[in-house]
Amino acid sequence: MKVAVLDDWFDTLRHLPCFQHLDGFDVDVFTDHVTDTDALVERLKPYDAITLFRERTAITAELVEQLPNLKLISQRSVYPHIDIEACSKHGVLVCSNLHGSTPPYAAAEHTWALIMAGMRDLPAQMSSLQKGQWQIGVGKTLHGRTLGLYGYGRIAKQVAIYAKAFGMKVIWWGSEDGRARALADGETVASNRHGFFADPDVVSVHVRMKPETKGLITSDDLSAMRKDALFVNTSRAGLIEKDALLSALNQGRPGKAAIDVFDQEPITWADDELACHKNIIATPHIGFVTEDELELQFSDIFEQVKAFHQGAPKHMINPEVLG
Repeated sequence: MKVAVLDDWFDTLRHLPCFQHLDGFDVDVFTDHVTDTDALVERLKPYDAITLFRERTAITAELVEQLPNLKLISQRSVYPHIDIEACSKHGVLVCSNLHGSTPPYAAAEHTWALIMAGMRDLPAQMSSLQKGQWQIGVGKTLHGRTLGLYGYGRIAKQVAIYAKAFGMKVIWWGSEDGRARALADGETVASNRHGFFADPDVVSVHVRMKPETKGLITSDDLSAMRKDALFVNTSRAGLIEKDALLSALNQGRPGKAAIDVFDQEPITWADDELACHKNIIATPHIGFVTEDELELQFSDIFEQVKAFHQGAPKHMINPEVLG
């Protein structure tokens, strides 16, 4: 069984223990990123199975219909980048562990790192130091300030633990169901959506990207934030109304943002207008990129390949393919 591992940019996976799950398979690891459909078709024609590195490569109908040997796509988490209908039509099984109980430490830690860097303006302070200019500006203490968390899920709950340990007040917003669960757990929920964005010192978004959550955070939401507030997004760029964040930063509400996600990824050009904005701290979607997290994720992904090969597939998204 021929297996293609896509988008392992730093050739990390073969050096992790989880790679042993692929012992006995004919495996090729691709460390570059290909977006052209024709080039992808030419590359992937020989393979029975493809493993995906999160959402780095989109699996479109145009691609799937030209891969007659493909039988399995194995990945982890949600799958807005995969055309499930096309996969089912062409007999390709999609397996993806949605990991409802997995501790979200890597993403939560990175969110907290961005909050701390944003509130103390660490990149600008470091740049000033390296230019021989010593200190620049005055930061803000987290203790006693308010963090607004949008989305009552695993990652947001972990961020809330960090915030409370630092002495921050935490308020919540999200779907009606999420707000109800937060209240049932004794958490503080904002009285209304406008107040949720207008009151906190920091607002951080933690929502899964689905068709119904696209553009969830609007320009009106952002413009309601204070001029001295920080907006954080380590979830998905598509959760924000298109171009709304750049426009909001240009207008000064919020005063600053710290983000790990972009509409186009990877950014392979210099001087991106949003990534290089003077009021932003930006990282290249590394919230989940730790050795520990990749070991956790790809243990699932590679085990799914092994299970499929053994005739006992698991975490099936479109089981109808198997009849």
